[in-house]
Amino acid sequence: MTEHRKGILYCIGVGPGEPELMTLKAVRMIKECQVAAIPHVDRAQCVAYQIAVQAVPELEEKELLCLDMPMTKDKDLLARSHETAAGRLLEQLEQGKDVALLTLGDSSVYATSVYLGGRLEDVGIEIQMVSGVPSFCAAAARLNIPLVKNSEELHILPASYQIEEGLKLPGVKVLMKAGRKLSQVKQLLAQGNYQVTMVENCGMPGERVYRTVEEIPEDAGYFSLLIVRDL
Repeated sequence: MTEHRKGILYCIGVGPGEPELMTLKAVRMIKECQVAAIPHVDRAQCVAYQIAVQAVPELEEKELLCLDMPMTKDKDLLARSHETAAGRLLEQLEQGKDVALLTLGDSSVYATSVYLGGRLEDVGIEIQMVSGVPSFCAAAARLNIPLVKNSEELHILPASYQIEEGLKLPGVKVLMKAGRKLSQVKQLLAQGNYQVTMVENCGMPGERVYRTVEEIPEDAGYFSLLIVRDL
């Protein structure tokens, strides 16, 4: 007897915001999968979905699995939401359906899909990650500046956590998702000797560019990315 085929979970990075930055592979895999999954209860409010549907209009007609993934640091709440979402994905995958799980930016950089994929891999589901353009590369291109050059080091820091020690590292520091802590981040940067640039909502509606720390407002949005270079 032939063993029943389980579906494959494709963790697909849709890029930072501009639909034209989606890869050809991402577009093809979204079209080919029977089910699309998004990390939000409402497609209209899901940034990853709104990016992808512009490049893949067929997404509007595809079976859609909306997963409740709250943005919180509460470990218990996160664990419960990941378990529930993984269970809902597993139901589809055990029916033999391939699922495209959309994630903003790249599927390997602070992506929720990493946690869901890990849970499903533990129960025998095949996981394939599809790369997307990461936000810090898109932001550097938008600013028309090199991200790193010569022997410079590159450090990626989640700005909503403690970054004091990270700012002491040599080379270029990328501060991701700084919106909620922007006031504190600005205070820390003002104390050092840095060249600071920032892109808010890179490639999305409402995109704004700031080229000095003084220009940066304290009420910028969640998708605010800073590139910090030692002077």
